[in-house]
Amino acid sequence: MGQNQAIVLGLLAAPVLVLMLLRINATMVFLSLCLGYVVMQFLGADAKTFADVFMTHAAVSTNIMQLGLLLFPAIFTTLFMIRTVRGAKLVMNILPAVAVGSLTVLFVVPLLPPGTSHAITGLRLWQEAIRLQDIIVGAGALVSLLFLWTQRPRRDKEERGKR
Repeated sequence: MGQNQAIVLGLLAAPVLVLMLLRINATMVFLSLCLGYVVMQFLGADAKTFADVFMTHAAVSTNIMQLGLLLFPAIFTTLFMIRTVRGAKLVMNILPAVAVGSLTVLFVVPLLPPGTSHAITGLRLWQEAIRLQDIIVGAGALVSLLFLWTQRPRRDKEERGKR
């Protein structure tokens, strides 16, 4: 396995391992990653311009700024959601966790430094990921919504009987 394949597999496996080991609600992280992508798309260029005004001596690349906008919501959601998944729901959490890892790969690789990005996008593994990106996003969204809906707090039988 080459270095570039290891980068792709690391980007895929790291979020899954972190989310599962720390019992983090992967659905919330998936949705935060989607939010970060939207923010990056709409504010990426403006944020770079804004940063250049205040950090005149530091050269912040557009890709670095976009990576920050993309990952900021997911990183903070990860920190706030530690130990939020318990019991049998931890097993169900694996599917949204895999969706987070897959989406991370799809979103981060194009923002890596040009040499690394071009080397990865030339891999067969990357070509397969791009071919499956619609399925990755759609299935990840569906699984995340289903998991989110099952997280709804249940009322006690006593509370239901009082009405």
